[in-house]
Amino acid sequence: MAMAEKTTATVPVSQTAGMPRLHKIIFAVLLAVLLVLPFFVYPVFAMKVMCFALFAAAFNLLLGFGGLLSFGHAAYFGGASYVAAHAAKVWGLTPELSVLCGAAAAGVLGFAIGSLAIRRQGIYFAMVTLAFAQMVYFVALQAEFTGGEDGIQSVPRGDLFGVISLQNNIALYFFVLAVTFGGILFLYRIVHSPFGQVLKAIRENEPRAVSLGYDVNRYKIIVFTLSATMAGVAGATKSQVFQLASLTDVHWSMSGEVVLMTLLGGMGTIFGPLLGAGIIVTMQNYLATFGAWVTIIQGVIFVIGVLAFREGIIGVLSRWLKKPL
Repeated sequence: MAMAEKTTATVPVSQTAGMPRLHKIIFAVLLAVLLVLPFFVYPVFAMKVMCFALFAAAFNLLLGFGGLLSFGHAAYFGGASYVAAHAAKVWGLTPELSVLCGAAAAGVLGFAIGSLAIRRQGIYFAMVTLAFAQMVYFVALQAEFTGGEDGIQSVPRGDLFGVISLQNNIALYFFVLAVTFGGILFLYRIVHSPFGQVLKAIRENEPRAVSLGYDVNRYKIIVFTLSATMAGVAGATKSQVFQLASLTDVHWSMSGEVVLMTLLGGMGTIFGPLLGAGIIVTMQNYLATFGAWVTIIQGVIFVIGVLAFREGIIGVLSRWLKKPL
């Protein structure tokens, strides 16, 4: 009984009882903006931003709240992209089933890799995840079903639930909006649940969490699998948007991009990764005419961002407002 009282006391009720009013307002405004966005900007660009926002939010669950730095999240993003594309093109599955197949594959892969990676800590953990991601990259390069360097092209968008055609960009946009917004709300709920509070306790002081009776490794495997699964949802959805699964999705640079998005927006915040993803994808889109210079420009902005906003843009804003964002 004493142990139960002690562990219960470590989870603040105020952080798990419900969504704060400020967060409700931000989510409502965000949803309102997204509902009208495809009528003002190119829908495919808006869908790309949403997919990467979900990807960054999934990665932030692992790094920002779990305290685990992975350099191999492209494996789940890109792996799900390939599986979803194959399911849609070869198996003829509907879009929602293709995305579910991709997410399930990413979850299984995440569980397998996470079970081995958590045996190490710190930089060794990061290097193990990078090594496994490189293995996935070479499988994607050599395997027959992935199409090698050509990838899987001309992926059919199909009909949602076998009824609603997604050939139209606007129709597809609202499907992507439902998937990504629902995924972000799901991640929000995880963070603000007792499970999320235990994750924060492990991140801040792992030995103390162990002394309170928590099975730390079990929590790490669960959060790793959840993060990989949601990254898979983002990757699978992206393959439907661009009708393509390519080596770019599983390349190590994709893992670097999601780290950049998370740190720029604000690690350990709810809305930081969303803003970071929006900034990076917008830069890539509107600075594409600069060619290879885009990478250099990104690097300069990242350096400036880290120096000016050490906690990320949303992290600094949260500190100024003295309210968690």
